[in-house]
Amino acid sequence: MLSNIPILSSITFLPLFGALIILLTCSDDEQGGKNSKFVALWTSLITFILSLFVLFNFDNDLNNFQFIEKASWIPLSNVSYHMGVDGISLPFVILSTFLIPVCILASFQSIKKQVPLFMSLFLILEVLMVGTFCAMDILVFYIFFEAVLIPMFLIIGIWGGVRRVYSAFKFFLYTLLGSVLMLIAIFYIFSKTGTTEINEIAKFSFPYDIQILLFLAFFASFSVKLPMWPVHTWLPDAHVEAPTSGSVILAGVLLKMGGYGFLRFSIPMFPDASIFFAPFIFVLSVIAIIYTSLVALVQNDMKKMIAYSSVAHMGFVTIGAFSFTNEGLAGSVYQMVSHGLISGALFLCVGIVYDRLHTREINAYGGVADIMPNFAVFFMFMMLASVGLPGTSGFVGELLVLVGIWKTYPIVAIFCATGLILGAIYMLWLYRRVMFGKAIKEEIVSLEKLSKREIIIFVPITLLIFIFGIYATPLLDITQLSINNIIDITEFHQNKNTVSQIATLKD
Repeated sequence: MLSNIPILSSITFLPLFGALIILLTCSDDEQGGKNSKFVALWTSLITFILSLFVLFNFDNDLNNFQFIEKASWIPLSNVSYHMGVDGISLPFVILSTFLIPVCILASFQSIKKQVPLFMSLFLILEVLMVGTFCAMDILVFYIFFEAVLIPMFLIIGIWGGVRRVYSAFKFFLYTLLGSVLMLIAIFYIFSKTGTTEINEIAKFSFPYDIQILLFLAFFASFSVKLPMWPVHTWLPDAHVEAPTSGSVILAGVLLKMGGYGFLRFSIPMFPDASIFFAPFIFVLSVIAIIYTSLVALVQNDMKKMIAYSSVAHMGFVTIGAFSFTNEGLAGSVYQMVSHGLISGALFLCVGIVYDRLHTREINAYGGVADIMPNFAVFFMFMMLASVGLPGTSGFVGELLVLVGIWKTYPIVAIFCATGLILGAIYMLWLYRRVMFGKAIKEEIVSLEKLSKREIIIFVPITLLIFIFGIYATPLLDITQLSINNIIDITEFHQNKNTVSQIATLKD
């Protein structure tokens, strides 16, 4: 039924149509703001429903891209508009289309100024995120990948906190400068292969020394976007100053573009370089897990604490990806999807109390559980999922990564486990200081309970985290064949390198 319908293009560009309707018809007054909210919400919901058609019609037994669309883009060149999804990209498409309506609904009360512009920017952001994960042409990918910076820059810079301009520019410059080298590498790849098709480039065998340089060029972009230590410093500032919905989509999807880039480009296209740099990646990831966990322990701003925890969790992603094991790669993808849901929910929790008390300082709270019992339950569940409680999706992703890395580098697994202990400490301490104790402050006693809108936001996220925690098979089945392709590539090159080393020793 979907074979003759450009379903991926429909999912990608439908939000743009909604954004244009808002910008052309909704005025910047109270009624215009209300209309723009509902246009954005319904547009994003329809987009999510369309993405479910792709999910339900995706064939887990096909070992290639599906729902392929291709059209000539630049005349007299091999650059084309080429879209498709496989087991690695599809989960992130669904995650993007799911979180956007959540963010829009969460902004109904908190965004007061220039509401039509805010809603249209989120819809444009959805276009660029989905396009990034669907692109099968490396130049088209780069355009979507970098264009994401524009709406997020405006969201932080216009609706952010006191230091919003500084944080917006820091976010923009870090991520843009990191991608300049990748663009140069893309031009070089095109000059050597004569194509920008991802599948065709993956078949080309670059010389070892060239792989090293190309890997570093792509690493400069993906490591900042992820972000990895020590290029992570833009993230806490961006999270603290961004509005709640901006933090949700930043942690939920935008960070995952870096991990996706490693899985889609760095490892399959430059396997020898990936094998060479794997120990270096492990060192940076372990430092990120332990160091940022220790930094999170001393934070008094709830958003900043969760931001540092995100850097630690992304360390598990890179360790799993470069373990080159089935469990590690599956855990890397699972961890990204799980973290997208959990971290997004945690930032929503912070946003709910911030909208009521207008502070994120932990010391300003205490005894919230007595006043907002329903909120305390949701917050507790998200906090426990973040520390990897069995029965939640956080446990599955981290367990798979640990099992995968234990097979190849047991010492790295031990350091990762240390990070898990530190994560439990700072998250439990956060919950204790905010939720428990007596509500003696007048502003705490007067806190409003969760509204129906806020409960509606939390329920589907909670269910997904719980379902993925007890039944991981559907997501693992989707990713399995695509992960097998990566493993086949790396195993071939590992064996080739081993044979070469033996031959060198004999000589």
